[in-house]
Amino acid sequence: MISTPSDPRPPTRRSVLATTTAAAFLSAGCAAETRRPAAESTEDHASRTTSGTRATRSRQRGVSDPQPRYAVVAAHDLVPGLRGRDGTAALRGLLDRWTALPLPDGTTRTVALGPALHRKLGLTAPARLRDIPAFPRDRLDPARGGGDVLVQLCGDDAEALRALSRRLTTTAAGTLVPRWQERGFLPDHHRGETPRNLFGFKDGTENPSAAETEQWVWNDDGSTYLVYRRIHMDVSAFEALSRGGQEAVIGRHRASGAPLGARREHDPADLYAKTAQGRYVIPVDAHVRLAHSRLDGGARMLRRGYSYDNGSDDRGLLFLAYMRDPALFTRVQERLDLSDAMNTFIDHRASAVGYVLPAGDPASSLGR
Repeated sequence: MISTPSDPRPPTRRSVLATTTAAAFLSAGCAAETRRPAAESTEDHASRTTSGTRATRSRQRGVSDPQPRYAVVAAHDLVPGLRGRDGTAALRGLLDRWTALPLPDGTTRTVALGPALHRKLGLTAPARLRDIPAFPRDRLDPARGGGDVLVQLCGDDAEALRALSRRLTTTAAGTLVPRWQERGFLPDHHRGETPRNLFGFKDGTENPSAAETEQWVWNDDGSTYLVYRRIHMDVSAFEALSRGGQEAVIGRHRASGAPLGARREHDPADLYAKTAQGRYVIPVDAHVRLAHSRLDGGARMLRRGYSYDNGSDDRGLLFLAYMRDPALFTRVQERLDLSDAMNTFIDHRASAVGYVLPAGDPASSLGR
């Protein structure tokens, strides 16, 4: 997954494109792309503005709600042999039953459909629902990624989430079979503060505002898209760096979360600021620089990650991000995969993508 300047692999067309984009941005300042991605149009934005009340009612919870302490993320596959109209009817019935299951206070259930499901059912998939492409540094385990139906459960009671997950699986018998499941948590933090990841840095500072979420996360009908990545983190190796070394990798001050060169967490990152020696204050390979929304015409994704810890050899981040078009994640990850300084300390080991269904009005269900 990790490459160095002496990496013998020839550059791919995608790598060349990413390098060209980043170089143009760094050298020309204002040369960053300023257009909106193709997924966004003036007509789309106007429609969302005029139909906001209706769209808000039709959204599933667990996306832009405040983030609870625990999460269970799971994937299921359609039972082998269950296809076409019979499969569609069975899945609709199951989603009706899932919708009817009671949830403890503060618990959210978010359901998304994977790309392969539509092919199995003979249905036309949403145009933006495509598998996330493989990246050169990926170390993906197919058994721990993908899936026809993805479910994210969030709440402040870990045992209640596990019980709900078991009940969903039991209810799905005959229609879906389990594929994988992960459990995540947020390290201790004060309410209202940005949680920290296992590297000790705040994770989610650059999440979109409420207005930006309307523009970049939600579709008119209350749907959105989920991108999931299971990211292994070499915590011991990262902690062996000096504090300054860690901050250079991330591009932020560890204590405050502020971008390098700034004082407060939510101060804008100055990507053009240089030292007296002519070096960028935020290094050219810092994670913050390469992931910055200016490289994507301002497009944003809503990150809702959770840490996982299965012992010193298996701990990291359950990256969960919501956006109007998964192509945004692909563009960002192309840049990160190419030259992110954090690549030395992480591996992407599982991946999935799903279309998050609209919730429907309060009297209906996900199956409808």
